[in-house]
Amino acid sequence: MKKEVIEVPVMSDKVRSLGLPCSTAVRANGFVFISATPPVDMVTGEMVRGDIETQTDASLKALKHCLEAAGTSLENVVMVRIYAVNSGFYNAINRVYARYFSVNPPARSFVPVASWPMEFDIEIECVAVG
Repeated sequence: MKKEVIEVPVMSDKVRSLGLPCSTAVRANGFVFISATPPVDMVTGEMVRGDIETQTDASLKALKHCLEAAGTSLENVVMVRIYAVNSGFYNAINRVYARYFSVNPPARSFVPVASWPMEFDIEIECVAVG
């Protein structure tokens, strides 16, 4: 089976505008892979600024948008990786995350990053059943 790159409204354009060599969403072998998704407003394409809870909510909304563009949903997510600039954000991120994955949550990793050249504090990636 060949991979299929999914065009995600707003997000794919944002990735291209930044010159990043990646695809926002890819379908392969019955799964959908969503690249690490920062807190991007899915209406304006602009980065959402604010505290870590605000950014986490925006990242999860963007992740949901990407999944839906690929024909799947949060309910089908099997693995999540959260990248954050500060391990001290763990509890605040969990408060927001629990609203999106309250029943049968997927497997998950939390990865604090030591160096970050970005203007935001979190990115979230996932794998879902397609």
